[in-house]
Amino acid sequence: MAGATAVDVAATPAPVKANGGGAGCCAAKGPGYATPREAMEKGPREGLLYVTCVYNGTGINKPDYLATVDVDPSSATYSQVIHRLPATHIGDELHHSGWNACSSCHGDPSTSRRFLILPSLLSGRVYVVDTAKDPRAPALHKVVQAEDIAEKTGLGFPHTSHCLATGDIMISCLGDKEGNAAGNGFLLLDSEFNVKGRWEKPGHSPLFGYDFWYQPRHKTMISSSWGAPAAFRTGFDLQHVQDGLYGRHLHVYDWPGGELKQTLDLGSTGLLPLEVRFLHDPSKDTGYVGCALTSNMVRFFKTADGSWSHEVAISIEPLKVRNWMLPEMPGLITDFVISLDDRYLYLVNWLHGDIRQYNIEDPAKPVLAGQVWVGGLLQKGSDAVYVTEDDKEEQYTVPQVKGHRLRGGPQMIQLSLDGKRVYVTNSLFSRWDEQFYGVDLLRKGSHMLQIDVDTKNGGLAINPNFFVDFGTEPEGPSLAHEMRYPGGDCTSDIWI
Repeated sequence: MAGATAVDVAATPAPVKANGGGAGCCAAKGPGYATPREAMEKGPREGLLYVTCVYNGTGINKPDYLATVDVDPSSATYSQVIHRLPATHIGDELHHSGWNACSSCHGDPSTSRRFLILPSLLSGRVYVVDTAKDPRAPALHKVVQAEDIAEKTGLGFPHTSHCLATGDIMISCLGDKEGNAAGNGFLLLDSEFNVKGRWEKPGHSPLFGYDFWYQPRHKTMISSSWGAPAAFRTGFDLQHVQDGLYGRHLHVYDWPGGELKQTLDLGSTGLLPLEVRFLHDPSKDTGYVGCALTSNMVRFFKTADGSWSHEVAISIEPLKVRNWMLPEMPGLITDFVISLDDRYLYLVNWLHGDIRQYNIEDPAKPVLAGQVWVGGLLQKGSDAVYVTEDDKEEQYTVPQVKGHRLRGGPQMIQLSLDGKRVYVTNSLFSRWDEQFYGVDLLRKGSHMLQIDVDTKNGGLAINPNFFVDFGTEPEGPSLAHEMRYPGGDCTSDIWI
């Protein structure tokens, strides 16, 4: 589907109306929930998950796709893929996803959480998927072509998508179409998914792009910085970090004005800051960013004078190892989520192989409350070993699930609205999957697990009855990444 304009691929239903204003508060109810607490206490148990699945880079010459997974324990197809919606092209690298409307639009009854937005990290296309006609079998609604985006904005490599209370869609883009970080910024689509322009003011683009989160009551948006697409798309090279091709900054913007107000240099403790989240309570002026390479959770917060500062809140120490590419192995924090009551934070160490639960009732002093091993490079039977202080070689015990040895490491996670279940997939980015976990992960494909959470006392345990095997897909093994619930979740909904 070549062309320089957005292309309709399905009959267009009645347009989704914009929310009209920034506040979005009125008596009538739109999508989502009035407060995070209401979502946690009154939201339904999840029955479906939408999962981005990748063939790009696996050797299978097929389009990536959106999988629908049945997560209803009472269903006959529980823990199975029940539908697959292929992309229109090969080579997209579907990655993250977001909604056309969320709880930020709760005050507007004319809006609905209907369309799932799927930016393609490598091709630059943005797919729009209709989940309302048949939630179990979503349909393609529209494709915004990369040429249209590049022509009108200069942007490429789209990543994180968030809906705005105005009805627009905002997508972070990691570079220009050639992969230069200097061209990165924020794409705006209108409520009918036409390219509207850039969000940030001219001359106010960040140093690098990746994730972002906004907190309207504090008139602030904060974005993070992975690196230059020209560097990361070919695989990770430590020299590229030294050459300045990866980020270590947070960018603080005026919201909704788009003016870059402050840049926080996280220094050597904050290399490759990826996912960024404020606390869900819209009155709070603090949040976290997971810094992958240095494996630190950095807390950011507003100071008395109105500026923003940061500190390391959680530090995952690297392990001394043998039989690996480096003498020390970082945990590599690649994702985290915060429970809707802002009580617990969950993070993953993609290389070490564990998921951790922290109590963050005191945001400045997280306390480890639970931990479970679900894969990684150091599990028993792997080549690499970690070395203890008394020079003993050790490996972690990782249980099998439904007879399957767990492959890869925990990478993307999603938390149920009630905070009692964590879902986890194991693919980061196809080229990096191959580099760190070898062709074994590409040949056998991803899997999804579900972790039971003790929300009272803390604690994590693998559900032995849940295992989604993407290695047995009809077109061949695929790599599973981000997960979304039809009714919203802990990483897509923002309250205003």
